[in-house]
Amino acid sequence: DTFKKKFEELYLDVSADDEPLGHVRIELLSSVVPRTAENFRALCTGEKGFGFRNSRFHRIIPDFVCQGGDITKHDGTGGQSIYGNSFEDENFEIKHTGPGLLSMANCGRNTNNSQFFITLKKAEQLDFKHVVFGFVKDGMDIVKKIESFGSPEGIVSKRIVITDCGQIQNDSADISEA
Repeated sequence: DTFKKKFEELYLDVSADDEPLGHVRIELLSSVVPRTAENFRALCTGEKGFGFRNSRFHRIIPDFVCQGGDITKHDGTGGQSIYGNSFEDENFEIKHTGPGLLSMANCGRNTNNSQFFITLKKAEQLDFKHVVFGFVKDGMDIVKKIESFGSPEGIVSKRIVITDCGQIQNDSADISEA
């Protein structure tokens, strides 16, 4: 059987103190966490009138996470979802099994907004607490550059900004099921 599957791919262009670092491609796991993926997608396109453009990675802990997406206060204390201030944990089906996973930052159960993080290694202590919704498809070398501006306390040594972001338009691909 062949069926149509739409790949939802997004990009983040990131800079450090206005110096471009490069392009990170992200694939969303929309089939597992559709509401969480849709929130991130719409924040990337900015189609609701707000989003990730010009927001920053405010907390970077090498060997752990690069965290960003505070689109209201830019320091980790704010954030806003497309569903209102915050929304529920959709499910915890996908685990933090390695580097390059995108997961929702939160301040307790059902407090997701726009803040997210990218894992830098396996982090099972985050399983069942944070909703994984995507992965870095291309540009993990750029994520490693972002990581280099972090510290064990999470303090960032340069201004790491998402200068541009959006959806990569690609048509449905034919997928053959074995």
